[in-house]
Amino acid sequence: MDGAGESRVGAGGGDGSVGVQIRQTRRLPDFLQSVNLKYVKLGYHYLISNLLTLCLFPLAVVISVEASQMNPDDLKQLWIHLQYNLVSIIICSAILVFGLTVYVMTRPRPVYLVDFSCYLPPDHLKAPYARFMEHSRLTGDFDDSALEFQRKILERSGLGEDTYVPEAMHYVPPRISMAAAREEAEQVMFGALDNLFANTSVNPKDIGILVVNCSLFNPTPSLSAMIVNKYKLRGNIRSYNLGGMGCSAGVIAVDLAKDMLLVHRNTYAVVVSTENITQNWYFGNKKSMLIPNCLFRVGGSAVLLSNKSRDKRRSKYRLVHVVRTHRGADDKAFRCVYQEQDDTGRTGVSLSKDLMAIAGETLKTNITTLGPLVLPISEQILFFMTLVVKKLFNGKVKPYIPDFKLAFEHFCIHAGGRAVIDELEKNLQLSPVHVEASRMTLHRFGNTSSSSIWYELAYIEAKGRMRRGNRVWQIAFGSGFKCNSAIWEALRHVKPSNNSPWEDCIDKYPVTLSY
Repeated sequence: MDGAGESRVGAGGGDGSVGVQIRQTRRLPDFLQSVNLKYVKLGYHYLISNLLTLCLFPLAVVISVEASQMNPDDLKQLWIHLQYNLVSIIICSAILVFGLTVYVMTRPRPVYLVDFSCYLPPDHLKAPYARFMEHSRLTGDFDDSALEFQRKILERSGLGEDTYVPEAMHYVPPRISMAAAREEAEQVMFGALDNLFANTSVNPKDIGILVVNCSLFNPTPSLSAMIVNKYKLRGNIRSYNLGGMGCSAGVIAVDLAKDMLLVHRNTYAVVVSTENITQNWYFGNKKSMLIPNCLFRVGGSAVLLSNKSRDKRRSKYRLVHVVRTHRGADDKAFRCVYQEQDDTGRTGVSLSKDLMAIAGETLKTNITTLGPLVLPISEQILFFMTLVVKKLFNGKVKPYIPDFKLAFEHFCIHAGGRAVIDELEKNLQLSPVHVEASRMTLHRFGNTSSSSIWYELAYIEAKGRMRRGNRVWQIAFGSGFKCNSAIWEALRHVKPSNNSPWEDCIDKYPVTLSY
């Protein structure tokens, strides 16, 4: 397996930190080859659902323009006319009241991102290449071939020398236990939350909704219960613990929190995204199962959301859209990332030969649905007309792939591995600066699973690139198979929060990567 293939496999394993059994890998398909029309229709359905607002707005503009051009004599004549047309007054009033009522009842309630925090592990947890390889050798679990394989993976992975592994993995032999896994979870979650509460000055007892996602570590009591106990959250808090949903679970958690905020008024929601490595390290010589050991690293994030109108002034972003794509109904997609035992009885995650093709199809579905929501009208017209021509006249005509750079200023692509970032850069026709945050996050922190998109957003902030009105596209993949997108709009020129994970090193980035 060459370097590109190895990195591509690591990126595809979007579901966690356990060993991975691989039969065959494939590159992402070229999106220019086909687009399914039914998903375009789904996207346009969302657009048409706001048709009433789109129709009423031009009418209001026309009325305002006409009213501004009226002089006192015109107003007097209008008043005399209305005195003798009571029926017209009643009809107009009824239409006005009905329109306002429909608008108030159907308008989306804004969800604000007040602030977020990413966990920065202490320096003694860093795992430079030499230390990583020395510890792997000293454990006695890996033969020479496996050690050489891990060395090659590290060199070609896109990871730097400053990523972190859990405390338990720094001992020889590693101290693998439930207590050590709990300790890792507590350090990551509480570290991110302490910083979040300090930066926002929010009392933990004011939190009404809590959503925690972690794929591979789901103890009893749950991780969400651990947070409730630590911060003594109120007894009627609505808490949720999401497990087994892979690297896309961070967006799923945000979507769940958003739905809850739309129902429960005047409250805060906290979303915690993390992964646990301690109990999911692979100690064996099957090369394909060693890849996650080389890619996944310690990390986590905490996000504070609010539906309080008074929080708009201090919030960083407004949630614009969440688009989720799930292909679990298809058997191949369902089984393409599948946890099972290998021939020696060790539990790992098996990746099918169709994984990259399925990932590409799922991404294509997601962006096709997303397009009508975010793209300029000009791009939508070109896109739609190309599809019509293709369907009616020439089936061999390639669909027009919209330029998403016209819709977004910033891209946060899940830092699952070098190859997926490469493929998305190519297929979405992005420039190096658009994927810089993803590559540098992979280099500095490794694959931190569902929290990686928040380290990327923190990078963009630390670089001072986030301006008022800028839109950010967060996109992540996960088992099932899922592709999820979250769209945020900056409410102001955003500065990095205190204790940003990039605070001590942002001046060193971007770095030149060599594989």
